[in-house]
Amino acid sequence: MSTLPKVAWIGLGIMGSPMAENLIKAGYSVTGFTLEQEKLDRLAANGGTVAASIAEAVDGADVVITMVPASPQVEAVAYGEDGILENAKRGALLIDMSSITPQTSIDLAEAGREKGIRVLDAPVSGGEAGAVEAVLSIMVGGEQADFDQARPVFDALGRTIVLCGPHGAGQTVKAANQLIVAVNIQACAEAVVFLEKSGVDLNAALDVLNGGLAGSTVLTRKKDNFINREFAPGFRIDLHHKDMGIVTDAARNVGAALPVGAVVAQLVASLRAQGDGGLDHSALLRAVERLSGGQV
Repeated sequence: MSTLPKVAWIGLGIMGSPMAENLIKAGYSVTGFTLEQEKLDRLAANGGTVAASIAEAVDGADVVITMVPASPQVEAVAYGEDGILENAKRGALLIDMSSITPQTSIDLAEAGREKGIRVLDAPVSGGEAGAVEAVLSIMVGGEQADFDQARPVFDALGRTIVLCGPHGAGQTVKAANQLIVAVNIQACAEAVVFLEKSGVDLNAALDVLNGGLAGSTVLTRKKDNFINREFAPGFRIDLHHKDMGIVTDAARNVGAALPVGAVVAQLVASLRAQGDGGLDHSALLRAVERLSGGQV
C-alpha cells in the first residue's frame, strides 16, 4: 500500500486535469472534485477517484490542492460550511495553485491557521503544455517546513520550484510573471505584424530571432500560434485580463510604476471586450492586426 500522502484535488480545468493526472502517474492517490462532469470522467479514466462534493473530496486527505480561476473561486471552495477549511482534517496541508491576489492568499493562510490547516500559495507558470509535460515553474509562499513537506508533490508537477517568501509571496511573483509574459507576447505580436507587412518570410524570421537575444520561452511556445493564427486556449485572455488587474493593483499599492504593463493591460482588456476573451493570450496578435488595419 502506498505511503504517499492522500491528495484531494479541487478544480480540474485546462491546467488542473493534467496536473492531477501527473500526480496519479507519480503514484499518489488523488480524489477530485470539479463542477464539470466530463472532467470528473477524465479523472476517473486516468486512475483518480471522483467525489460528489468538496467535503467528500477532502475527507481524510493529507494534502488538498486547489486550481481554480480567481480569488472568488478560491474563497468559494475554501470557506463556508461545505468548504475545505470546515471539512479537511486538522494538520492537513492546503496548497492553492490558483493565480489570485496576494492578499487573498494571506487571508486564507490566517483562516487556515485558525482551523489547524497549513496553507501554501503556489501559483504556476508554463501553461497547458507545461502542465501536461510536468515542467511548470512553481512559485511558493509560506513556511519553510510546509514547503519542504510539499516538495515531492511539487516535483511531480514542475521543474523550477522556489520558495519565494512568506504567505502571498508566491502570488506576488506570479503577478510579475504575468506582467512579463503579457509584455513579451505583445512584443512578439507586433514583430509578427511588422515582419509580415514587410514581406519577410515569417517562419525564417522567427527562427532566427528565437536563436538570439530576442528569443524567449514565449516565442518558442507561441510561434505556431502566431504563424497559423491558431488560438485554442492554453491560457485564456480572460484569465490574463484578471492577472493584469492583479499586478497593476498590487503595483499601485506598493508604489511601483508599470508604464508598459499598463498599456498592455489595456490592450488585453480591449481584446476581451471585442469578444476574444476565450482565446489563448497569443491572440494579442489579433489586436495588433486590427490596429494595423487588417481584417480579423
